[in-house]
Amino acid sequence: MTSSKDKPLPIDRQYLIQTLEKLLEIPSPTGFTDTIVRFVSAELGKLGLTVELTRRGAIRAVLPAPEERGARAIVSHLDTLGAQVRQLKANGRLSLAPIGHWSARFAEGARATIFSEAGPSRGTILPLKASGHAFNEEIDTQPVGWEHVELRIDDITSSFDETAALGIEVGDIVAIDPQPEFLENGFIVSRHLDDKAGVATTLAALKAIRQSDLQPPVEVHWLFTIAEEVGVGAASILTPEVASMLTIDNGTTAPGQSSREFGVTISMADQTGPFDYHLTKKLKHLCIENDIDYQKDVFRHYRSDSASALEAGADVRTALITFGVDASHGYERIHYDALESVARLICAFAASPVEIERDLEETSDISGFTRQPTQTPT
Repeated sequence: MTSSKDKPLPIDRQYLIQTLEKLLEIPSPTGFTDTIVRFVSAELGKLGLTVELTRRGAIRAVLPAPEERGARAIVSHLDTLGAQVRQLKANGRLSLAPIGHWSARFAEGARATIFSEAGPSRGTILPLKASGHAFNEEIDTQPVGWEHVELRIDDITSSFDETAALGIEVGDIVAIDPQPEFLENGFIVSRHLDDKAGVATTLAALKAIRQSDLQPPVEVHWLFTIAEEVGVGAASILTPEVASMLTIDNGTTAPGQSSREFGVTISMADQTGPFDYHLTKKLKHLCIENDIDYQKDVFRHYRSDSASALEAGADVRTALITFGVDASHGYERIHYDALESVARLICAFAASPVEIERDLEETSDISGFTRQPTQTPT
């Protein structure tokens, strides 16, 4: 049996990068995730796991272990930001409503695909005043907001009726092109790295585990959710035997934050409150034991799959580890170093011994209950 203190499992860089490239090629705004669910399910099958799907497509794949109780969950989300058609306009263009929380500032200029029952159509999201030759300095002074952009369809249409004749309807999903770049220095620039980079990293960690003799002490549930960007996340995928939940997502790299595009960022809290004291402490010590570069951060305007699980009433210890993202929910940038560090920590967590044996039971008496230090050590 391999323990977290043994030689770190090798992470297959080529597999991680190629998987991320394939994930980015698949449009998956919240509400339009069937295709990416099928792709990830196939990858899990290649890695030897049996897949279970909820009705809407959230994925569960269980890595067996001697102990089913007190299971661990590794969670990442498949859905991304996007938009929906809000209105067909008199000029033939489309007004949009965002899917997820992102600024129309980053939508301006984006190439996009509208998915209607008639088939996909291409277009560009533009500010209402898009030409300096027509509007002069007004292009720089017009407001920013979803009511101030429109989607120009790359088809012959200049009226409501012509656009309707294309089969485009209110509510149709609009997917934003990722436009990825993989640079030789390890930087990756793309939209939708939140959380497709997390999904690729999770799959790479699972691949490393499957190719080793690592035997986790308790079952590990590999979960992939489909509605995190709209706040639902892991609310409906956890089962009662899961005692601890490790979410993999992006970390905010910005002034006033400790996150970096290198190493692992352990989130100590998001806008819903602190993550589990004992689980976050364990993750810190696993980083130290396994020589994984790390830092801690607090995210004040952020929520994840962990938050949705707790709000749904799950009695589970939660933690969040992240890869630092510059310009999250915008033109995102990450570095491969952070992805590899996160993958290594996932492996270490899966292999680590059970420290709170009481967590094997859903409820029990006070015996074995955890302690938090309240006095200065003597």
